[in-house]
Amino acid sequence: MTANDDLSLLDERLCFALYSTAQAITREYKSLLGRLNMTYPQYLVFLALTPEDEITVKALGERLYLDSGTLSPLLKRMQQAGLIHRYRDAEDERKVMVSLTAQARELTPEIAAIQQEVACSTGLKKPEFEQLLGQLQQLNRHLRLGHD
Repeated sequence: MTANDDLSLLDERLCFALYSTAQAITREYKSLLGRLNMTYPQYLVFLALTPEDEITVKALGERLYLDSGTLSPLLKRMQQAGLIHRYRDAEDERKVMVSLTAQARELTPEIAAIQQEVACSTGLKKPEFEQLLGQLQQLNRHLRLGHD
């Protein structure tokens, strides 16, 4: 890209392509997650917690790139809905731990079906999907960690 590029061509901007695609895929998830009374941010928390028995709230925030002001109310709503447990670490009471409830873990098959439905809605074949995912992960790492 050069300084002489036509900045008025919105559809040729990477930032707009990422933004509008993120909106579209989030909209897909939102309509499907509604069946589970789960929001998209709650779904992301569910995904981050699924492989873990328990994790600190701080580590969860770092994993999801969310600050405590955003994460705390989200976790509070999830706790009220019976999806997570929040509690103080027995060894270090400064740490707040979080884990999925058994009720939340029972949603795993339904979440997997929703993921499959959204993946199919992209119109991408498996190799294309995996290639795009890899490229986006690489772009994310590069932007978050700085230039190589």
